[in-house]
Amino acid sequence: MTPPEPSPGALPQILAPAGDPGRATQLRGILLLLLAIFLFTLMDATGKHLSTLYHPVQVVWARFVTNLAIVAVILAPRLRSALAIRRPGVQFFRGVTQLGSILLFFSALQFIGLAEATAIMDINPVLITLGAAIFLGESIGIRRILGILAALCGALIIIRPGAGVFHPAALLALVAAFTYAAGAILTRIARSDSTATSVLWSALVGSVLSSLAVPFFWQPVAAGDLWAFLLLGSLGTVAQALLIRAFALAEAAAIAPFGYTGLIWAGIWGWLIWGTLPDLWTFVGALIIVAAGLYVWMREARAMNRAA
Repeated sequence: MTPPEPSPGALPQILAPAGDPGRATQLRGILLLLLAIFLFTLMDATGKHLSTLYHPVQVVWARFVTNLAIVAVILAPRLRSALAIRRPGVQFFRGVTQLGSILLFFSALQFIGLAEATAIMDINPVLITLGAAIFLGESIGIRRILGILAALCGALIIIRPGAGVFHPAALLALVAAFTYAAGAILTRIARSDSTATSVLWSALVGSVLSSLAVPFFWQPVAAGDLWAFLLLGSLGTVAQALLIRAFALAEAAAIAPFGYTGLIWAGIWGWLIWGTLPDLWTFVGALIIVAAGLYVWMREARAMNRAA
């Protein structure tokens, strides 16, 4: 889960002198991203647990409704001002992409491991690079194109279409990576809105749209599962707020590599909770995805350093 890349004119200061205020801001963004990724993987583990008991639509609905309730209580004194947005269309479609990525990801978790699904999702940094070139007019050279292709190859190694171990649900995680990348780019476009506004509108759009669908998939919630539903929404609320704030503080070229820490946490939760470890090919594919993402990031950082 990483933010979109900046335009060449928005120079990251990660290579700036130690006392540079820009560098300090970038470091705060990195720390916020690391914490957000940790909380998101906890949310994903909770979602995987619930998705084995309830339909993913109901799980996602609970995540967004709890999110909305928490945000509405926190922002109650200034709720009207928080609802005011400069880019309503951007915020709406950003909410749609967030809802889509979470629903697709939780649906995939019904059938494949958390580490495998997370590894596939982690192609989104290079997808963001591609999307920024297509939709934000950023330059992209042949080497970064090769990095993007390598990351896609890594995802295919994990999915292994045509192999006996292939599960169609892995494709849901792949599509979720594309929708997540779209949402990350929209988040960058909407950065003129406050963090509170972006969090509120994400929760609002997700709650409204999932509420339209949940009556068709509803089943009674056991009292013993209420804690998991509440935890799911709470983790999503805090993690999303941290992620949006990280987007606002730091450029993607500085913080993108740290999104891969989610792979480590996903592997840990999968081992601790379900006693499963990724197989060899998942490790190979994940290493290719991480290497490709880091290569694209290094190319971007060098280009911006030269420009500076």
